[in-house]
Amino acid sequence: MENQKKVFIIYHSGYGHTKVQAEAVLSGANSVDGVDAELIDAKEAAGNLDRIDQADAIIFGSPTYMGTISAEFKSFMDASSSKWMEQSWKNKIAGGFTNSSSQSGDKTGTLQALSVFAAQHGMIWVGLDLPPGNNSSQGSEENLNRMGASLGAMAQSLADQGPEITPPDADQKTAHYYGARVAQAALRWAA
Repeated sequence: MENQKKVFIIYHSGYGHTKVQAEAVLSGANSVDGVDAELIDAKEAAGNLDRIDQADAIIFGSPTYMGTISAEFKSFMDASSSKWMEQSWKNKIAGGFTNSSSQSGDKTGTLQALSVFAAQHGMIWVGLDLPPGNNSSQGSEENLNRMGASLGAMAQSLADQGPEITPPDADQKTAHYYGARVAQAALRWAA
């Protein structure tokens, strides 16, 4: 389709859980008419930065390790310094998501690192516009945004369960919603 907006989901997944979340973000982005979204592993992206220039939006995803982004995702960030020097990604739409085994796991630190990274590139950050789920006696673990995030999409994957089981459906649905939201922002911004 002509005039489609391109959305790249650049992610790292150490154990497969964040890839499940990335696939849900991808599904959400691709559910928006006029958008062509694609997953790119952070290592692949670091080795082919010129390809990223064609994106209208980039959604960054990293597991939260020790309260921040993974070393593998940081390698991609560091590799992008040549694009920063050229301001190649300036005014592109940006967003981010993360996953950890703990409910908190200091995931906000990861989303803050991703948003600062996007800001340094001159990108326009899109937050999650869902109210916190499961924060009252009327809530449940099935609510969208059960982690209560605003900066981006968060997920929890229990450490003793594989990616075929976790992150749970609610977190995958939140990621899908967020992917669609960022894609819609790309359509509006790049129109």
